[in-house]
Amino acid sequence: MSNESKQTTMNEADSTTKEGKPDSSQPESGGQEENNDDTGKQEAGAATTDADNDDTEATEAVADTAEEKKDQEMVNFKLIFNKTKYDIEFPLDNTIKQLKEHLQSLIYVLPAMQKVMIKGLAKDEKTLRELGVTKGMKVMVVGSKLDDVVNVNTAKTETPPAETPTAAATSKEPLCKQKNHKKIIDKGLPEDALQGIKNKRETLPLHPLSGMVNKSGGKVRLTFKLEMDQLWIGTKERTEKINMNHIRQVVSEPIEGHEQYHIMGLQLGPTEASRYWIYWVPAQFVDAIKDTVLGKW
Repeated sequence: MSNESKQTTMNEADSTTKEGKPDSSQPESGGQEENNDDTGKQEAGAATTDADNDDTEATEAVADTAEEKKDQEMVNFKLIFNKTKYDIEFPLDNTIKQLKEHLQSLIYVLPAMQKVMIKGLAKDEKTLRELGVTKGMKVMVVGSKLDDVVNVNTAKTETPPAETPTAAATSKEPLCKQKNHKKIIDKGLPEDALQGIKNKRETLPLHPLSGMVNKSGGKVRLTFKLEMDQLWIGTKERTEKINMNHIRQVVSEPIEGHEQYHIMGLQLGPTEASRYWIYWVPAQFVDAIKDTVLGKW
């Protein structure tokens, strides 16, 4: 055999050997599948760990909330708003301001437009403990939703504007010196008048305010129906039930010589002529009456 034939035969043998032998540089398919399985297991394990972490965080959050409630002394009481009763659980040492913020999402009344009544009008800075709230106690809240206030204000703008005080009006003589008021004052203090205390502020009593008179000299009592957001003006002849948001203004002035009592005017219409005058109002209740009727907003 010639040298060329031998070389050709050797080349063909090498080629056959290379074609029959698998390429070591290419990974086998079985190994790739095993790697994929390992990666899937790692991802599943990571997902399980994340889920466990989420569950742990949620459990810790619930535990923190429970611990917070445990640290705070809670009180359960009945809240009455618009004739509807709500069961409320709230920290005893939280303030009325915080209670109003809590109630906003429940009764849909802005905190600034709520009046909380606990033995009279409760002040924002007072705590439930200071106000004597106990288990099962009834707490009343009055207030108007924003839409109702907007509707009332819109109706007011359609009526003639109230009279603007002039310089002469602001410098006029005291109410008790004016003829139409003086004739009532000159009749003297009613025998059944409540004791008046000047330079002192008190919350409204739970019973109606009585022992006062109107411009006709007839006996008058004021009943604050807070659950209905109404003021009842009672006389011997009848009882007028007035929505508090219909009272435009409340004016008052001490009676000279009897400063422990005031003359008070409730403006029921757009002008001063619509004021309902009440005489011998105990001075210590004047601010509470204004706050209850008009609110602080």
